[in-house]
Formats: sequence, C-alpha cells, structure tokens
Amino acid sequence: MSRERPIEHLRTILRRIDGRGYKAYKEIQGVYQAPNFRLYIDHVQGDPFAAPSRLRAFVPHAVAQFPPDLYANPIRRVALADYINRVFANVARRLEQRLGSGKSGLIAIDRPGQEVLPRTAVIVRDEGIEARFFVGLPAAGRRILGHKAEILLLQNVPLIVRRAMLFASLTEEKLRRHVETVEDAEALRAMLPQLGLVAFVADGAILPRRSGVDPRPLREGLVIPFESPPELRVTVELPNRGKITGMGIPRGITLIVGGGYHGKSTLLNALELGVYNHIPGDGREFVVTDPRGVKIRAEDGRRVEKVNISPFINNLPFGRDTTQFSTEDASGSTSQAANIMEALEAGTTLLFVDEDTAATNFMIRDHRMQELVAKEKEPITPFVDKVGQLYEELGVSTILVMGGSGDYFDVAHRVIMMDEYRPYDVTERAKAIAEKYRTERKPEGGDHFGEVTPRIPLPHSLDPSKGKREVKITARGVKTILFGRHEIDLSAVEQLVDPSQLNAIGQALYYARERYMDGQRTLREILDAVEQDILTHGLDVIDVRPMGDYAYFRRFELAAALNRLRTLQVKQKRSTE
Repeated sequence: MSRERPIEHLRTILRRIDGRGYKAYKEIQGVYQAPNFRLYIDHVQGDPFAAPSRLRAFVPHAVAQFPPDLYANPIRRVALADYINRVFANVARRLEQRLGSGKSGLIAIDRPGQEVLPRTAVIVRDEGIEARFFVGLPAAGRRILGHKAEILLLQNVPLIVRRAMLFASLTEEKLRRHVETVEDAEALRAMLPQLGLVAFVADGAILPRRSGVDPRPLREGLVIPFESPPELRVTVELPNRGKITGMGIPRGITLIVGGGYHGKSTLLNALELGVYNHIPGDGREFVVTDPRGVKIRAEDGRRVEKVNISPFINNLPFGRDTTQFSTEDASGSTSQAANIMEALEAGTTLLFVDEDTAATNFMIRDHRMQELVAKEKEPITPFVDKVGQLYEELGVSTILVMGGSGDYFDVAHRVIMMDEYRPYDVTERAKAIAEKYRTERKPEGGDHFGEVTPRIPLPHSLDPSKGKREVKITARGVKTILFGRHEIDLSAVEQLVDPSQLNAIGQALYYARERYMDGQRTLREILDAVEQDILTHGLDVIDVRPMGDYAYFRRFELAAALNRLRTLQVKQKRSTE
C-alpha cells in the first residue's frame, strides 16, 4: 500500500501534470488524507475511453457518527451500507457532468435495485465505512485536464462523501425505516422453518410490477393489495414492526391455479424473488421464502455434462445411458430434468415451477396418452409422478403454477386459486373434484425417486484466459458472463436480479477453481467452501483487488453458471467411492 499523503498533495500533482498525456494520471495513484475521510485511488484508467478509474473513500465511525445500533449486527450492517449506497448514487448522479472526452467527468457507484444485497460498493466495517466508486478522469482528447480533475476529486468527491456518508446529512427517520425493514424481513425468513412454512406473503403486499423490464411496484390503475385466505393466515411478530399477518405456505406440494391474467405467475414471481430482502416501499418487503428455493424451467439448447437424469428420463432408444447424461443441445424436457437434478445436487429444499416456462411432456402424461403410447416406449417420467417422492424422500417442497391440468390435484397438499389477484384456498374443493372425476392414469414414478449422483468438477476445464490475459472475466447485464473465450448464458436463470451478481459469480468461478477444485471435491463440497468463505470474510475474499461492483449471489446461481460453462468437464462420484 502506498504511504498516506495529505489531500493537497493530490492538487499539486494534478496541476503539475495538467496538459500532459493521459498516462501521466498514473502518478495520482495512492492514498490521501482529507479532512473527513481517506481517499484511495486504486486504479487509474489508461485512456479516457477505457473503463473508469477505481477509487475508495473511507470514513471512520468517529467522523461518520452513525448510532452504533444501526450497525449492531450483520443484517443491519448490510442495510445501512445499502442505504448509504443509494444516497451516494443519487448525489453522484446530480453532480455528474461531462468534462471532456470519453468518460471524463463520470462519478458513479454500483447502483442497487429493488433488492437489498450485500455489496462491495459500500461496506460497514468495525473501523468505519468504505465506499468504492468509479471516476472518469477528465481529458481533452488524450490530454489531461488537471484543473477539471481538481473540481472532480477535490470538490465533488468530498461533497458526495459529506452528503452520503455522514449521519448528520441523512434523514434519520428514512434511514431507520430502511434498516428496520430489512432486519424484519430477515427475521421473518428465519422464522419459516419453525412455523413449518416455505413462504410467507404479508397482507397488504403489492405484488405486480410496472413491466417486465421495470421491477418497481405497480402504482397506477387497479392494484389489488394481497389478502391471505383465512385458512392460510398466519400471524408473526417481527423485531421492529411487531405483529403482521399474511399467507403462510406450508412445506409440501402447493398448486397455484386460476384463469389466465388473474395473478398466478405474478404470485410465483414474488415468491421466487422472496429469497432476497427488498427496500421499503417495494410492495414485497414481507414476501419471504426459503432461501434455498430454486426456480426451475425448460431451457432448450443448454449443455448438460454427466448429470444423472434417470429419475425422470430413462430407457432411451438404442440403450443410451441417462445416469451420466451429456448433451450439447438439450431438449425442453431433458433440460428441465437436468435443471432439477442440478438444483438437488446443489442442496435445494424448494422448487418453483411455472407451467408457462415448463416442457409440457415433462409435466404431465394423461390417461389417453398412456393408452396410446406404452410406458416402455416413453422415456420420460412426468413430474406429476415424482413431485410427491421429492417431498417424502428428500424433503424438497414444490410451489407450482398449473392452470392446464387437474391431474396435479391428486398429489397436491394444498391448492391456492388466484381470482382477480385475490387468493383463495380451494384445497378441499380440488380434492373433491379429483375424487369425483378420477383421471384413471397410471402412476409412472416407481417406488422411489432415484439417486442424486454427486459430480466432481475438473479444474482444467475452466479456462478464464483470453489472448495475453491469464484471467479475463466480464459480465453483460444479468444474462451473460464472458469467462475467458467462453460465454455463459444465464438468461434462463430467473433469480438473478443484478449485473453485479454476475460480476461476482464470474470471479467466484475462478476463485473456486484456484482454491477448491482439486479433482476430488464434489460440486456440493466446493459450493459449501465458497459459501463459507464469503460468509466469514465477505465478497472481498474472491478477489485480491478491492472491487466495487460485486453483489451477493447464492450457491445455486454459482452452480448454474458452472453447469452452463460449455467447457465444463466432470466425473461422477459413485456411492461405492
């Protein structure tokens, strides 16, 4: 680490290099002490059109003066950091101005969305608060504009620090509401197991979003606040808000039914994103689910590497083996089977499935089709015949949107009908219908679910190099990671919500390869180790550089990225080993 210098020394350097070639900006790298904070200039861009420079501001708690109760436990620290992050982003956006060519004048920080995620953009430490942000150093063409850099670094940055990182500058009521809401949601999620629930939806929640590309709550038009059916209403007491009521979804198999456009998929979407905490005013603050819940869908064209899909697909023509099934171009049903088995391998305890994004022939095979096509000629065992075994043998619950097949009435533990965005418990009615109109279809699931076979990733199959760079990993939005020369398509992984999650996942793949992939550890053991490292040391553990654009990801999305790396090679670990 460079020795610390007074902030005025930075002014001296900027005046000296004014008008010189852009690479002279490298001289400002280092640490500077300002009146209220310490400024770290970690990385200086080599060109005004390149990725902006990386800076950090550190404010000691003695200066920031936040009441200690606001960061008294880990979840409060995350919530406080998130609030500061949002204020920092807003102030920086108002101050940003174009000061030359390329990215000159940019001041930006990783901007959170509706979810409250642990991030590296702002970190509340024992010693103080650190913000990591990006600056576009000013230039005319490729000549340094030192006087404008002075405005940027010696006026605007200190102003942002004062307005965002000092307690006296913030509205205490809003800050406390933010911290307490997040803490309450975390506490509510932790209560689910003891309540025998996999999900909770608070009365009064606003579930619809503005659009498919705007995740903010719908406010205009007819918006129906959520109201639990009396049969499923649960009352819980939260640390800050006190008692709230809402719909509790018990463990087991839950169907969400109803007509089109009545809110089935909207409810499921809220539930699948209930693995994350949300900001006050989001409408889904108290929609929480089992944090190990995974959304499953069909994914035509994805690669599958030695996955045991035999619980769902067996007896392929020409004797093709499905206990270690591989393909470069999976069908809808095959990909959905692989997605379930991979989620089980990673440790899921709850599956979310929407018939709209599922393979029809994977979900159901009715009596008439059974009569026409004998079971020995049909390799696919439909999900309806396995979902009960998943729960009974493996303890894995399922929440399933199903509007097109009543055959699931026979296996469901409860049935919730959405009618004009209002939920009704119709379990008894659905069971009576199932009894009255028997399907006559024959169960095809066999006596047991089948084996979830562990796999061992082989480290040489993960190559992050590109050209002269040994490690080149970048993310594109929430759909793609470029891992060296290879593209990881995550467009079907629907619980990813933030580009910074993909930044972190890409780096975590490399971290896992370097630290834990030894040709002996199973995928689950590797996920356990990475997860524990991040829990213990924070997201900084995955990178030697102090990066400001990493956000929390779950083990399931890390596994999903690894499984979709088209160069991945694994070997199976058999039960005899």
